Amino acid sequence: MIKRLKKVKQVGKMVPEVVAEKAASINSALTPKSDETPASVPTITNQNITEHREEVLKGARKYIYPLQHSKRKIIRITLSIMILAIVGFFVYCCLGLYKFYQTNTFVYRATQVVPFPVAKTGGHYVDYENYLFELRHYVHYYETQQQINFSGSDKAQLLQFRKQALTNVINDSYIKILASQNGVGVSTREVNNRINEVRAQNRLGSDNKVFAEVLRNYWGWSVDDFKRSLKSQIVAEKVNAKLDTATTARANAALVQLKAGTDFATLAKSVSDDPSAKSNGGDYGIAITKENPNIPPQVTEELFKLKANEYSGVIDAGATLEIVKVTQINGTSVTAQHISFNLTNIQTYIDQLKAKEPLKTYVHFK
Repeated sequence: MIKRLKKVKQVGKMVPEVVAEKAASINSALTPKSDETPASVPTITNQNITEHREEVLKGARKYIYPLQHSKRKIIRITLSIMILAIVGFFVYCCLGLYKFYQTNTFVYRATQVVPFPVAKTGGHYVDYENYLFELRHYVHYYETQQQINFSGSDKAQLLQFRKQALTNVINDSYIKILASQNGVGVSTREVNNRINEVRAQNRLGSDNKVFAEVLRNYWGWSVDDFKRSLKSQIVAEKVNAKLDTATTARANAALVQLKAGTDFATLAKSVSDDPSAKSNGGDYGIAITKENPNIPPQVTEELFKLKANEYSGVIDAGATLEIVKVTQINGTSVTAQHISFNLTNIQTYIDQLKAKEPLKTYVHFK
Protein backbone atom coordinates (compact mmCIF):
# COMPACT_ATOMS: atom_id res chain seq x y z
CA MET A 1 0.00 0.00 0.00
CA ILE A 2 2.83 2.38 0.91
CA LYS A 3 4.61 1.53 -2.35
CA ARG A 4 1.42 2.37 -4.34
CA LEU A 5 1.17 5.80 -2.72
CA LYS A 6 4.78 6.58 -3.54
CA LYS A 7 4.21 5.60 -7.17
CA VAL A 8 1.17 7.89 -7.41
CA LYS A 9 3.20 10.82 -6.06
CA GLN A 10 5.91 10.21 -8.62
CA VAL A 11 3.36 10.20 -11.47
CA GLY A 12 1.81 13.39 -10.08
CA LYS A 13 5.17 15.13 -10.18
CA MET A 14 5.73 14.03 -13.77
CA VAL A 15 2.37 15.41 -15.10
CA PRO A 16 3.30 19.11 -14.87
CA GLU A 17 6.54 18.41 -16.62
CA VAL A 18 4.83 16.55 -19.48
CA VAL A 19 2.20 19.23 -19.85
CA ALA A 20 4.80 21.95 -19.94
CA GLU A 21 6.75 20.15 -22.62
CA LYS A 22 3.65 19.72 -24.77
CA ALA A 23 2.70 23.36 -24.39
CA ALA A 24 6.17 24.47 -25.39
CA SER A 25 6.11 22.32 -28.50
CA ILE A 26 2.71 23.68 -29.54
CA ASN A 27 3.81 27.25 -28.94
CA SER A 28 6.92 26.65 -30.99
CA ALA A 29 4.86 25.29 -33.86
CA LEU A 30 2.44 28.19 -33.80
CA THR A 31 5.06 30.95 -33.55
CA PRO A 32 6.58 31.71 -36.96
CA LYS A 33 10.30 31.83 -37.21
CA SER A 34 11.92 35.12 -37.91
CA ASP A 35 12.97 34.13 -41.40
CA GLU A 36 9.50 32.76 -42.40
CA THR A 37 6.65 34.75 -44.00
CA PRO A 38 2.96 34.28 -42.97
CA ALA A 39 0.89 31.91 -45.16
CA SER A 40 -1.22 33.66 -47.79
CA VAL A 41 -5.12 33.48 -47.81
CA PRO A 42 -6.38 30.77 -50.29
CA THR A 43 -7.80 32.12 -53.55
CA ILE A 44 -11.53 31.31 -54.22
CA THR A 45 -11.93 29.50 -57.54
CA ASN A 46 -14.62 27.48 -59.31
CA GLN A 47 -12.68 24.35 -58.54
CA ASN A 48 -12.52 24.79 -54.77
CA ILE A 49 -16.19 25.92 -54.72
CA THR A 50 -17.11 22.70 -56.52
CA GLU A 51 -15.05 20.67 -54.12
CA HIS A 52 -16.65 22.38 -51.14
CA ARG A 53 -20.14 21.84 -52.52
CA GLU A 54 -19.38 18.18 -53.14
CA GLU A 55 -18.26 17.79 -49.55
CA VAL A 56 -21.50 19.39 -48.30
CA LEU A 57 -23.68 17.24 -50.58
CA LYS A 58 -21.78 14.16 -49.61
CA GLY A 59 -22.72 14.78 -46.04
CA ALA A 60 -26.35 15.42 -46.92
CA ARG A 61 -26.81 12.31 -49.03
CA LYS A 62 -26.92 10.09 -46.01
CA TYR A 63 -30.16 11.89 -45.09
CA ILE A 64 -31.60 12.17 -48.62
CA TYR A 65 -31.37 8.49 -49.52
CA PRO A 66 -33.52 7.34 -46.58
CA LEU A 67 -36.13 9.99 -47.50
CA GLN A 68 -36.26 8.73 -51.10
CA HIS A 69 -36.61 5.20 -49.83
CA SER A 70 -39.52 6.26 -47.59
CA LYS A 71 -41.19 8.05 -50.52
CA ARG A 72 -41.03 4.92 -52.67
CA LYS A 73 -42.45 2.91 -49.80
CA ILE A 74 -45.35 5.35 -49.38
CA ILE A 75 -46.10 5.15 -53.13
CA ARG A 76 -46.10 1.34 -53.01
CA ILE A 77 -48.42 1.31 -50.02
CA THR A 78 -50.76 3.86 -51.63
CA LEU A 79 -50.92 1.86 -54.87
CA SER A 80 -51.60 -1.33 -52.92
CA ILE A 81 -54.48 0.34 -51.06
CA MET A 82 -55.91 1.69 -54.32
CA ILE A 83 -55.74 -1.73 -55.97
CA LEU A 84 -57.42 -3.36 -52.98
CA ALA A 85 -60.12 -0.68 -53.00
CA ILE A 86 -60.78 -1.22 -56.73
CA VAL A 87 -60.88 -4.99 -56.33
CA GLY A 88 -63.19 -4.62 -53.33
CA PHE A 89 -65.44 -2.27 -55.30
CA PHE A 90 -65.81 -4.72 -58.18
CA VAL A 91 -66.36 -7.68 -55.87
CA TYR A 92 -69.07 -5.81 -53.96
CA CYS A 93 -70.77 -4.63 -57.16
CA CYS A 94 -70.68 -8.05 -58.81
CA LEU A 95 -72.15 -9.73 -55.75
CA GLY A 96 -74.74 -6.98 -55.33
CA LEU A 97 -75.78 -7.03 -59.00
CA TYR A 98 -75.53 -10.66 -60.02
CA LYS A 99 -76.16 -12.56 -56.78
CA PHE A 100 -78.32 -10.38 -54.52
CA TYR A 101 -79.91 -8.18 -57.25
CA GLN A 102 -79.59 -5.01 -55.22
CA THR A 103 -81.20 -1.79 -56.42
CA ASN A 104 -79.83 0.71 -53.88
CA THR A 105 -78.47 4.09 -54.93
CA PHE A 106 -74.82 3.08 -54.53
CA VAL A 107 -74.95 0.17 -56.98
CA TYR A 108 -77.12 2.23 -59.33
CA ARG A 109 -74.51 5.01 -59.39
CA ALA A 110 -71.81 2.39 -59.88
CA THR A 111 -73.58 1.06 -62.99
CA GLN A 112 -73.72 4.60 -64.34
CA VAL A 113 -69.90 4.70 -64.20
CA VAL A 114 -69.01 1.10 -65.06
CA PRO A 115 -70.98 -0.57 -67.92
CA PHE A 116 -71.86 -3.84 -66.17
CA PRO A 117 -73.95 -5.93 -68.61
CA VAL A 118 -77.34 -7.36 -67.72
CA ALA A 119 -77.94 -9.06 -71.08
CA LYS A 120 -76.63 -9.39 -74.62
CA THR A 121 -78.86 -8.98 -77.67
CA GLY A 122 -76.93 -10.45 -80.55
CA GLY A 123 -73.66 -8.54 -80.57
CA HIS A 124 -74.95 -5.70 -78.39
CA TYR A 125 -74.62 -5.57 -74.61
CA VAL A 126 -77.49 -4.20 -72.52
CA ASP A 127 -76.17 -2.10 -69.65
CA TYR A 128 -77.27 -3.03 -66.15
CA GLU A 129 -77.93 0.67 -65.60
CA ASN A 130 -80.77 0.55 -68.15
CA TYR A 131 -82.43 -2.25 -66.21
CA LEU A 132 -82.09 -0.44 -62.86
CA PHE A 133 -83.38 2.77 -64.41
CA GLU A 134 -86.51 0.93 -65.49
CA LEU A 135 -86.99 -1.07 -62.29
CA ARG A 136 -86.33 1.74 -59.82
CA HIS A 137 -89.16 3.92 -61.14
CA TYR A 138 -91.61 1.01 -60.74
CA VAL A 139 -90.45 0.47 -57.18
CA HIS A 140 -90.58 4.18 -56.37
CA TYR A 141 -94.15 4.55 -57.64
CA TYR A 142 -95.59 1.53 -55.86
CA GLU A 143 -93.75 2.18 -52.60
CA THR A 144 -94.64 5.89 -52.40
CA GLN A 145 -98.03 6.01 -54.12
CA GLN A 146 -99.47 2.54 -53.46
CA GLN A 147 -97.75 1.91 -50.11
CA ILE A 148 -96.53 -1.53 -51.20
CA ASN A 149 -93.89 -3.19 -49.00
CA PHE A 150 -91.57 -5.06 -51.34
CA SER A 151 -89.40 -6.30 -48.48
CA GLY A 152 -92.38 -7.93 -46.78
CA SER A 153 -95.63 -9.46 -47.95
CA ASP A 154 -95.37 -7.96 -51.45
CA LYS A 155 -91.96 -9.49 -52.21
CA ALA A 156 -93.43 -11.75 -54.91
CA GLN A 157 -94.74 -8.69 -56.76
CA LEU A 158 -91.23 -7.23 -56.83
CA LEU A 159 -90.09 -10.37 -58.65
CA GLN A 160 -92.66 -9.72 -61.36
CA PHE A 161 -91.47 -6.13 -61.70
CA ARG A 162 -87.88 -7.36 -62.04
CA LYS A 163 -88.88 -9.65 -64.89
CA GLN A 164 -90.95 -6.94 -66.57
CA ALA A 165 -88.16 -4.36 -66.31
CA LEU A 166 -85.67 -6.82 -67.80
CA THR A 167 -88.04 -7.65 -70.67
CA ASN A 168 -88.56 -3.95 -71.38
CA VAL A 169 -84.87 -3.06 -71.58
CA ILE A 170 -84.16 -6.11 -73.74
CA ASN A 171 -86.94 -5.06 -76.12
CA ASP A 172 -85.58 -1.52 -76.14
CA SER A 173 -82.18 -2.87 -77.14
CA TYR A 174 -83.66 -4.79 -80.08
CA ILE A 175 -85.68 -1.71 -81.08
CA LYS A 176 -82.48 0.35 -81.14
CA ILE A 177 -80.93 -2.25 -83.44
CA LEU A 178 -83.96 -2.07 -85.72
CA ALA A 179 -83.82 1.74 -85.66
CA SER A 180 -80.17 1.65 -86.67
CA GLN A 181 -80.84 -0.84 -89.46
CA ASN A 182 -83.72 1.24 -90.83
CA GLY A 183 -82.26 4.72 -90.43
CA VAL A 184 -84.73 5.80 -87.74
CA GLY A 185 -83.66 8.48 -85.28
CA VAL A 186 -85.23 10.84 -82.79
CA SER A 187 -83.89 14.35 -82.23
CA THR A 188 -83.92 16.38 -79.04
CA ARG A 189 -86.31 18.75 -80.77
CA GLU A 190 -88.81 15.94 -81.36
CA VAL A 191 -88.66 14.95 -77.70
CA ASN A 192 -89.15 18.54 -76.57
CA ASN A 193 -92.05 19.00 -78.98
CA ARG A 194 -93.78 15.91 -77.57
CA ILE A 195 -93.31 17.24 -74.03
CA ASN A 196 -94.72 20.59 -75.08
CA GLU A 197 -97.75 18.83 -76.57
CA VAL A 198 -98.42 16.98 -73.34
CA ARG A 199 -97.71 20.04 -71.17
CA ALA A 200 -100.05 22.21 -73.27
CA GLN A 201 -102.81 19.71 -72.54
CA ASN A 202 -102.08 20.06 -68.80
CA ARG A 203 -101.31 16.36 -68.46
CA LEU A 204 -97.99 16.89 -66.67
CA GLY A 205 -98.57 19.91 -64.50
CA SER A 206 -99.28 23.53 -65.25
CA ASP A 207 -95.73 24.87 -64.87
CA ASN A 208 -92.11 23.73 -64.69
CA LYS A 209 -92.12 23.40 -60.92
CA VAL A 210 -95.26 21.29 -60.82
CA PHE A 211 -93.98 19.21 -63.76
CA ALA A 212 -90.72 18.45 -61.92
CA GLU A 213 -92.56 17.65 -58.69
CA VAL A 214 -94.93 15.24 -60.45
CA LEU A 215 -92.00 13.36 -61.97
CA ARG A 216 -90.06 13.26 -58.72
CA ASN A 217 -92.99 12.26 -56.50
CA TYR A 218 -94.51 9.64 -58.76
CA TRP A 219 -91.50 8.09 -60.50
CA GLY A 220 -88.42 9.38 -58.71
CA TRP A 221 -87.35 10.91 -62.02
CA SER A 222 -85.75 14.18 -63.03
CA VAL A 223 -86.90 15.98 -66.18
CA ASP A 224 -83.90 14.50 -68.04
CA ASP A 225 -84.92 11.01 -66.91
CA PHE A 226 -88.40 11.59 -68.32
CA LYS A 227 -86.93 12.79 -71.62
CA ARG A 228 -84.81 9.67 -71.79
CA SER A 229 -87.85 7.43 -71.35
CA LEU A 230 -89.92 9.46 -73.78
CA LYS A 231 -87.20 9.26 -76.43
CA SER A 232 -87.24 5.46 -76.25
CA GLN A 233 -91.01 5.51 -76.66
CA ILE A 234 -90.85 7.75 -79.75
CA VAL A 235 -88.14 5.58 -81.30
CA ALA A 236 -90.38 2.52 -80.87
CA GLU A 237 -93.33 4.31 -82.46
CA LYS A 238 -91.30 5.45 -85.47
CA VAL A 239 -89.71 2.04 -85.98
CA ASN A 240 -93.10 0.34 -85.82
CA ALA A 241 -94.64 2.74 -88.33
CA LYS A 242 -91.72 2.35 -90.73
CA LEU A 243 -91.57 -1.44 -90.58
CA ASP A 244 -95.33 -1.90 -90.94
CA THR A 245 -95.34 -0.78 -94.54
CA ALA A 246 -98.70 -2.42 -95.30
CA THR A 247 -100.59 -0.40 -92.68
CA THR A 248 -98.76 2.79 -93.62
CA ALA A 249 -99.74 2.21 -97.24
CA ARG A 250 -103.41 1.73 -96.24
CA ALA A 251 -103.40 5.00 -94.27
CA ASN A 252 -101.80 6.94 -97.11
CA ALA A 253 -104.28 5.47 -99.61
CA ALA A 254 -107.19 6.61 -97.43
CA LEU A 255 -105.71 10.13 -97.29
CA VAL A 256 -105.53 10.17 -101.10
CA GLN A 257 -109.20 9.22 -101.30
CA LEU A 258 -110.14 12.04 -98.90
CA LYS A 259 -108.25 14.51 -101.03
CA ALA A 260 -110.13 13.17 -104.07
CA GLY A 261 -113.43 14.09 -102.39
CA THR A 262 -114.54 10.87 -100.68
CA ASP A 263 -116.85 11.48 -97.71
CA PHE A 264 -114.99 11.06 -94.40
CA ALA A 265 -117.71 9.06 -92.62
CA THR A 266 -118.22 6.77 -95.62
CA LEU A 267 -114.49 6.08 -95.84
CA ALA A 268 -114.26 5.46 -92.10
CA LYS A 269 -117.00 2.81 -92.35
CA SER A 270 -115.16 0.99 -95.12
CA VAL A 271 -111.47 1.15 -94.11
CA SER A 272 -111.15 2.03 -90.40
CA ASP A 273 -109.94 -0.65 -87.98
CA ASP A 274 -112.04 0.88 -85.19
CA PRO A 275 -115.06 -1.46 -84.82
CA SER A 276 -117.38 1.40 -83.86
CA ALA A 277 -116.62 3.19 -87.13
CA LYS A 278 -118.82 0.71 -89.00
CA SER A 279 -121.87 2.18 -87.31
CA ASN A 280 -120.98 5.79 -86.49
CA GLY A 281 -118.65 6.76 -89.34
CA GLY A 282 -115.69 7.21 -87.04
CA ASP A 283 -117.36 9.69 -84.68
CA TYR A 284 -115.61 9.85 -81.33
CA GLY A 285 -118.99 10.31 -79.69
CA ILE A 286 -117.72 12.76 -77.05
CA ALA A 287 -116.72 16.40 -76.76
CA ILE A 288 -112.92 16.38 -76.77
CA THR A 289 -110.92 18.79 -74.62
CA LYS A 290 -107.17 19.26 -74.51
CA GLU A 291 -107.08 17.49 -71.15
CA ASN A 292 -108.91 14.37 -72.36
CA PRO A 293 -106.74 11.42 -71.22
CA ASN A 294 -108.37 8.95 -73.63
CA ILE A 295 -107.07 10.63 -76.78
CA PRO A 296 -103.35 10.34 -77.63
CA PRO A 297 -101.61 13.72 -77.18
CA GLN A 298 -100.38 13.70 -80.78
CA VAL A 299 -103.98 13.41 -81.98
CA THR A 300 -105.24 16.09 -79.60
CA GLU A 301 -102.50 18.44 -80.77
CA GLU A 302 -103.64 18.07 -84.39
CA LEU A 303 -107.35 18.36 -83.56
CA PHE A 304 -106.94 21.78 -82.00
CA LYS A 305 -105.00 23.04 -85.02
CA LEU A 306 -107.88 22.29 -87.41
CA LYS A 307 -110.87 24.38 -88.27
CA ALA A 308 -114.39 22.96 -88.57
CA ASN A 309 -114.72 20.44 -91.46
CA GLU A 310 -110.93 20.23 -91.94
CA TYR A 311 -109.08 16.90 -91.71
CA SER A 312 -105.49 16.10 -90.82
CA GLY A 313 -102.76 14.09 -92.47
CA VAL A 314 -101.69 10.66 -91.20
CA ILE A 315 -100.83 10.89 -87.47
CA ASP A 316 -98.58 8.34 -85.77
CA ALA A 317 -100.37 7.75 -82.45
CA GLY A 318 -98.09 4.95 -81.30
CA ALA A 319 -100.22 1.83 -81.59
CA THR A 320 -102.27 3.24 -84.45
CA LEU A 321 -102.15 5.57 -87.43
CA GLU A 322 -104.96 8.14 -87.34
CA ILE A 323 -106.63 10.58 -89.71
CA VAL A 324 -108.97 13.00 -87.88
CA LYS A 325 -111.59 15.54 -88.90
CA VAL A 326 -113.10 18.31 -86.78
CA THR A 327 -116.88 18.51 -87.22
CA GLN A 328 -117.61 21.26 -84.71
CA ILE A 329 -115.78 23.64 -82.36
CA ASN A 330 -117.46 24.52 -79.07
CA GLY A 331 -115.24 26.94 -77.19
CA THR A 332 -112.60 24.80 -75.46
CA SER A 333 -113.85 21.50 -76.87
CA VAL A 334 -114.35 19.95 -80.30
CA THR A 335 -116.35 17.12 -81.78
CA ALA A 336 -114.52 15.01 -84.32
CA GLN A 337 -114.31 11.86 -86.41
CA HIS A 338 -111.34 9.59 -86.99
CA ILE A 339 -110.17 6.81 -89.26
CA SER A 340 -107.95 4.40 -87.38
CA PHE A 341 -105.38 1.89 -88.71
CA ASN A 342 -103.93 -0.60 -86.23
CA LEU A 343 -100.19 -1.06 -86.53
CA THR A 344 -98.69 -4.51 -86.18
CA ASN A 345 -97.44 -5.06 -82.64
CA ILE A 346 -93.76 -4.15 -82.58
CA GLN A 347 -93.07 -7.36 -80.66
CA THR A 348 -93.47 -9.14 -83.99
CA TYR A 349 -90.41 -7.40 -85.38
CA ILE A 350 -88.49 -7.84 -82.13
CA ASP A 351 -89.12 -11.60 -82.18
CA GLN A 352 -88.01 -11.81 -85.82
CA LEU A 353 -84.76 -10.04 -84.98
CA LYS A 354 -84.30 -12.12 -81.83
CA ALA A 355 -84.40 -15.28 -83.96
CA LYS A 356 -81.47 -13.90 -85.98
CA GLU A 357 -79.58 -12.38 -83.06
CA PRO A 358 -80.19 -14.61 -80.00
CA LEU A 359 -80.55 -13.26 -76.49
CA LYS A 360 -78.27 -14.02 -73.55
CA THR A 361 -79.08 -12.81 -70.03
CA TYR A 362 -76.70 -12.52 -67.06
CA VAL A 363 -79.36 -12.43 -64.33
CA HIS A 364 -81.83 -15.17 -63.53
CA PHE A 365 -84.69 -14.26 -61.21
CA LYS A 366 -86.40 -16.96 -59.17
